[in-house]
Amino acid sequence: MEKVIIVGLASYGMSGKVFHAPLLASNPNFCLKKILERSPKGSKERYPDVEIATDYGSLLEDKEIELIVVNTPDRTHFELSKSALLAGKHVVVEKPVTMTTSEGEELMKLAKKQNLVLSIFQNRRWDGDFLTVKKVIDKKWLGRLVVFESNFDRYRNFIQEHTWKEEENKGTGILYNLGSHLIDQALVLFGTPESVTADIDKVRTGSSVADYFDLRLGYESVKVILRASYLVREPGPRFTLHGTEGSFIKFGIDPQEQALNEGRLPVGEDWGKEEEKFRGLLNTNLNGKHVRDNIDTIPGNYNIFYDNIYTVIRDGSELLVKPEEALNVIKVIEAAIESNQKQQTVFL
Repeated sequence: MEKVIIVGLASYGMSGKVFHAPLLASNPNFCLKKILERSPKGSKERYPDVEIATDYGSLLEDKEIELIVVNTPDRTHFELSKSALLAGKHVVVEKPVTMTTSEGEELMKLAKKQNLVLSIFQNRRWDGDFLTVKKVIDKKWLGRLVVFESNFDRYRNFIQEHTWKEEENKGTGILYNLGSHLIDQALVLFGTPESVTADIDKVRTGSSVADYFDLRLGYESVKVILRASYLVREPGPRFTLHGTEGSFIKFGIDPQEQALNEGRLPVGEDWGKEEEKFRGLLNTNLNGKHVRDNIDTIPGNYNIFYDNIYTVIRDGSELLVKPEEALNVIKVIEAAIESNQKQQTVFL
């Protein structure tokens, strides 16, 4: 095995604790050396061999560290990623990559100039439900796709205290948080839209940040609807697809986040497998015959992201999540904000 990649993690908040630390710690190609933790959050108990850093400079100055994971509050992504690239470190940054397209373009140019890897943690490309939806579309099981609807809802009818995600500031709110995932998935399937029409709102009592959105992405041949809300106690389908030959309906949320949240490591044959009760319903015509049946969900696998980062850094493989793609997500978010403010469709 080639030399492992030494990693510094810039935060042990939710994304660090639930996603990055366990994914890196369970991957033999990486060594998680330092975690930035200004106040104790339990990383030492979980990872006793990891060093605790109290300032970001400690990650930048450590000559052994090759890769820094920037998983800090969204508005800090640009400055911290830029500092890491200038220090000669490869960078994985949480979504959204930056707050503006101009910042994203600057990071891309800098990474290219420094000959360093810059990628964005769009882990939900490897959700089992999304992989299954992609298969249904690629196989043309619904004929010509007419409607694609994606909903990612949660029920949180209170204002969470002591978190930057509830503070009114650039980069906060559901559009940057959950919207970055839904938009990225849509762009993977259909490319950059011609237009964006958005309704963004605050629906929880006393909310300072947007906690609801309805986006309509304009494509020539398919209607794409993306929705998310923090006030959905009884969720509907995660995905709804309609085509000229039939429909596909998928309930449930990929189980990987819940498993990681419970402290399970992403290993073993059963990792990412979904309960059978959440299998999607396919109702269509295939080879001249009517088919109405539940189909198996492809197991999700977030490990693919960091496996790819390793082969890109060590072998020069193709990057699966390219910064150009992350930049397109920001362009759609900016267009959605403009559309909501002007109450009109914005063309890209």
